[in-house]
Formats: sequence, structure tokens, C-alpha cells
Amino acid sequence: MKTLRPLSLFAAIFCCLIPTVVSAAETVATPASTPPSAIFDVTKFGAKGDGTTLDSDAIQKALDACDKAGGGIVELPKGTYLSKPIFLHSNLTLQVDEGAILQARDLSADFANPAGRGVIAFVNASNLTNVAITGKGRIDGAGARWWPPVREAKRTNMPEPEVRPRMIIFANCKNVRIQDVTLTNSPSFHLVPRDCTDVLIQGVTIRAPADSPNTDAIDPSTCQHIVIDHCTLDVGDDNVAIKSGHNDPAHPNAACANIIVSNCTMLHGHGMSIGSETNGGVSNMTVSSCTFQDTVSGIRIKSDRTRGGLVSNITYRDLTMHNVHNPILITSYYPNIPATDTAQPVTARTPIYKDIHIINVTSDSTSAAGSIVGLPEMPAENITLENVQLTAGSGLTVRNAKGLQFTKVKIDAKKGPAVIVQGNVTMTGPDAPTISPPPAPSVQGTVTP
Repeated sequence: MKTLRPLSLFAAIFCCLIPTVVSAAETVATPASTPPSAIFDVTKFGAKGDGTTLDSDAIQKALDACDKAGGGIVELPKGTYLSKPIFLHSNLTLQVDEGAILQARDLSADFANPAGRGVIAFVNASNLTNVAITGKGRIDGAGARWWPPVREAKRTNMPEPEVRPRMIIFANCKNVRIQDVTLTNSPSFHLVPRDCTDVLIQGVTIRAPADSPNTDAIDPSTCQHIVIDHCTLDVGDDNVAIKSGHNDPAHPNAACANIIVSNCTMLHGHGMSIGSETNGGVSNMTVSSCTFQDTVSGIRIKSDRTRGGLVSNITYRDLTMHNVHNPILITSYYPNIPATDTAQPVTARTPIYKDIHIINVTSDSTSAAGSIVGLPEMPAENITLENVQLTAGSGLTVRNAKGLQFTKVKIDAKKGPAVIVQGNVTMTGPDAPTISPPPAPSVQGTVTP
């Protein structure tokens, strides 16, 4: 059976997703062309794949030869390829075959930026078109050496001793495909599409220990038209984090937009997140048919007054959660929610959350059902819960929220009220609870996501 070309692949995915995410799918462009199919086997360029020989020069020679020939497939057959950072090209697929491991070293010097500022990633792609990483093999970031100093720095509230590299960065790329490959043990974030358009991430497995710091799985940043489908994400931080850290004049208030996350399994990690950088705006995202197991959060939107922006037209549908600490955590404070606060002037960095819909969600947890907490000066607006069933140790905390709608909502709190109203809240719908006086300040405490 022939492998689907990118155009057919995107079309097939959208046909499957249309019943639940048609509005988002209609806005996602399809790749314009298919890279040539010439194959460049890295072993033909001198790579040994024995796990001890440094193969980065041979791999880069194969990548450069592929580029010079006009594009094609650079293949890593079975073996372990020890490598320094590599650089991809347009019209190129890096194919990591089953049984192949592209293995980073854990030496800081490997990641020094030749331009003299910061560090580079293990796999780098910048200003490219039609670029892919595929195959049943694995890319390993050798993160274990990097994590203990970071844990110690966090424990002592000190800066990290050195800047950690990402595993894979696509920057300013168009028509990006990452498919079937396994990514493990990045020093920090694993997969970062940044300022990219038309990105497909499908069938990818990403794993790092649950206590590995800042090992986010997938972090799209200021990207347009993204599909994340059938991925398994088991990491030490955000499973997916949609970020929008700068304005895009071509897409005002929607620098990161038109996003589909579907059929994913999220295990250890901090959940399906938006933020904390949202100042460029996040719009038109649908998360559907995903499961969460043992994550810190399920649905998570996080920002604060220093990096906020408009987050709107977001839909979560058909989600199942087990042992998730905060099934719903939508907050205009980060990292902690204060017990009380006073209104401040609205600025360009004030978080604005509106038109967020949570539909067909079930969760069982021994901790809280979660929190929906806006700002006194900018309450969260028009958040809909429909057919939501949460079993939790305590109820859903709401504060500074206007137009909360409850339809077919059941929150079974083992202790206290199902919905804990802390002020500046309006709720509608057949299952909206009657607003009663807020609990005493000693009960409110400080919520730590």
C-alpha cells in the first residue's frame, strides 16, 4: 500500500474530523506539494549507527546532499546514531526507521549557538517549506544529565545553572509533518513549531519521566493551522501547550489559531494547556476525543496580567479524565491564584477569556473539580459547560466569571458544595447552582495549579 501523500493525508484527516470540528478544519490549509522521493541512506555517507561513533557529520552530509538534489528522503536505517545537532532543509523528509535511534549527546558544548547567542536545538529547521520527520524509530535527547541541576534550582529558588536545549524546533516553516516517530527524554521542550503554518503532528509518541522538569511534549507557538492527532504524550510538564507570545499583524488577536487536537492520550504531565503566553491571542481551537490519565490538569488555560491577550472560540468536546488533579483549570493568574484581589487598570496585556465551550466531559478525581477564575477588571465571559460530569474531592471554584452556563452538569463533590462561588459571578442554565455567600477566607486559601 502506498504511503499517503501530504495532500491526501490532510484530506483524510479532515474528513474524519469534520463531524465535530468542521469550523476549525475548514480554515486549515493543505500542503501544496509533495517532496521528491529520492532516498539518501545516511550509512552511504559514512554513518556507522553503532552507538559510539559520532555520526553527525555523515548525517548532515546526507541532509545537504538531499537538499542539493532538490529534495527527497534522508533515511536512518536500524542502528543507534550518536549525533550533535543537525539542520534540515526544504522538500526533505528525515525518516527514522523502526529500530533506529537518533541519539543526542548530553554535552553543553554541542548545543552552543554558532551565532553566539543562547543554544540551538538537537534537530533544527528554519525558514523551510515541505519538511517532515517520519518513521517508527526514536529520537532521544539524553535529558537525564540536565534535569537534576534544574530540580535543585527550583528547590532553592535559584536560576537554572545553564540554558537547556529543545529537542526539535521548526521556526518559520510551512507545510510541516511529524508522523509516527517516538521522541524521548528531551532536556526541555520536545517539539516546538514556532511561527509555522500548516503543521500536522500525527501518531507521535513523546515520553519523559513524570518528574523531568519542563519537558513539554508539543508546544506550538504563534502558529496557524495545526493538527495534533492520535498522539500519546507522557511527560513532566505540559502535554500540549498552545502559546502566543507575540503579536502577528496579519492575524490580530489570533497569532495562534485554527488548531485541532484529536484522539490523543495524555498521561503524566500538566494537561492540554493554553498559555501562559497569550498576548498575541489564541483563537479557533477544538480539542476532541482525548483521554487524560494521572495528569496535573485536564483543560487548562493560564496567563496573567503581564502576558495576557484574547483567548476565544475554544471548544473541548468528548474528553475522558481519570485521576486528574484539576479537570478544569481556567485562570487569569499564574502560577498561583490569590485568595483575594482588587481590580487593576485594563492594559494590552490583560487576559481576556471568552466563548469557551466544554461539552461531553467526564472526570473522576479525589482532588478538586477545578477552578474558573478571571480578573476583577476582566471576568471570564461566556463559558459553557454542557453534559459535564465530574466526581471530585471538592467542588468547582468560580470567581470573576460572567455568563457561565450550566446544562446537564453534575458535580459530585465528596466535601462541600458542588460549585464554590467566590464573588463577581453570574450563572445561567437549567443546572446553574443558586449563588450563596462565599466561604470564609480560611477556606479559600491559595489554589496552586
